[in-house]
Amino acid sequence: MGRIIPSVTGLLLVFVTSHTFKVHLVPENKVAAQIGDKLELICSTIDCKSPTFSWRTQLDNPLGGTVNNNGSRSILTMDPVGFSNEHEYLCTASCDNEKKEKSTTIDIYSFPSDPIIEFNTSLYVGEKASVTCTIPNVYPSDLLTMQLEKDGSVLDMKEFYNEPRTETTETKRLMWTFIPTFEDAGKEIACVAELPMEEVDFEPKKRQTSQRLSVNYGPRNTTVSVTPSNTVREGDTVIMTCTSNGNPSPEVSWTKHLISGESQFLSKDATLTIKNAKADDLGLYVCAGVNQFGREKKTVELIVQVPPKDTVLSVFPSDTVKEGENVTFTCTAEGVPAVQIILKKKTQGADTMIVSESGSYHIYRAQLEDAGLYECESRNKLGQQFQNQILEVKVSPQNTAEFTYLSDHTDEQEKTTILSTTYNHPLPHTGQPSNTPSLSSQNSMSTLYSDIKNDTGTYLIVVYNEAGNNTDVIDTASVAIVKRNGFLIPVIVVLSCLSIMAIPALAVWVYVSRKGRVNGSYSIVNAPKPNV
Repeated sequence: MGRIIPSVTGLLLVFVTSHTFKVHLVPENKVAAQIGDKLELICSTIDCKSPTFSWRTQLDNPLGGTVNNNGSRSILTMDPVGFSNEHEYLCTASCDNEKKEKSTTIDIYSFPSDPIIEFNTSLYVGEKASVTCTIPNVYPSDLLTMQLEKDGSVLDMKEFYNEPRTETTETKRLMWTFIPTFEDAGKEIACVAELPMEEVDFEPKKRQTSQRLSVNYGPRNTTVSVTPSNTVREGDTVIMTCTSNGNPSPEVSWTKHLISGESQFLSKDATLTIKNAKADDLGLYVCAGVNQFGREKKTVELIVQVPPKDTVLSVFPSDTVKEGENVTFTCTAEGVPAVQIILKKKTQGADTMIVSESGSYHIYRAQLEDAGLYECESRNKLGQQFQNQILEVKVSPQNTAEFTYLSDHTDEQEKTTILSTTYNHPLPHTGQPSNTPSLSSQNSMSTLYSDIKNDTGTYLIVVYNEAGNNTDVIDTASVAIVKRNGFLIPVIVVLSCLSIMAIPALAVWVYVSRKGRVNGSYSIVNAPKPNV
């Protein structure tokens, strides 16, 4: 028996020990609670049907929460968590006169929101501004670090470790002053805040806020692109596109400079399309970018290439002039690129080329050899155009010569023939009856034939045309005719030559007196016979 009792006692001890209850506390050891949040501490038992619970704090401070017991669980609720909850909490569970305890420590903090970025004014290029990074309701603030970054580069940084800790949440700020530039537009500025509580496990310990810089500025970098190019041929399609940077985005408009100096509004679209380009479309086009902070223009010249056209060859004072008058040829034409003017005088052989940059050519005291066909050629790399003009130079009769001889007709032996030739242009005309002296011409030489009765006398020869006149006097004497052996043997008694110096004066008087009865032709006047 003595050997059996110890064995039974050992079994009973094992049985009793195996049924000892256990206590759990969640969360255990240490917990981080954010001020203002809700926190529950749950104390529970195992292997105890009707436990009793009690809660207390270090140094028996107030719990700062409410307790709810339910069966094998006891819940201490802190809602909201405050500074009074920063203690070590102890849960005691009793079961069948046996007690067990579990404890945990609550560390409080406050880091509820991301940083706030604020600017003191709207940002303008070249004008001073400041940006502020704000962290509200932070605790413990002496552990806080803040920094401002721009595109990853640190602008400024601040730590608060040297500030005393208070039992309250605080709002901390970091401010940075700067002058915005064009390059700042669109860059990212960030505020980074960190609360590095090493022995407390919570998330997030680092908060960050980013914001794109909105820098206001007037239009800049205004550019124009032209497709296919700003030099096109007549009939092509041209597309001009305008872009302009600015904040806010500029509005774009198109205008065209007119010859009058005024501007013609074309469009508010960024793209201007000109179909079937014409010469009138040539000119300066202006793209303007506009917002409330300014205006910027970009000018592009559109060149519409046009082959020569509207070529005009004019002659001043007229295309018909008198010998000795001055003549000016003027040739004008339009075209792009600028046309070259070539003036030629057309001949059967090689043409005479006259090149004039101004398009004008002057003939001083025109002569008959200046008459003829003139041609103006306007040309550029796109083509050529021609215009012709005939110049007529009128020459008064000159170099008049007269000859007299006997008629070779025996039945008209009482008559003498006078032959007169003259050089002139245009040819003279008579308007006289058909039985008046006849005219013939070859190479500006006019010839007059006149048969008169064989008689002695003085005759006035008047030759004129539109350009002027020429007058000459001739004397005739008696002519004797002798027949011998069936042949006529003329014996010239006297042949008079040109009259002496007094005779021309007489001729002028006769010419003036008879001009009223002569309507314009060669005229042979039978002057009164001189007294012998």
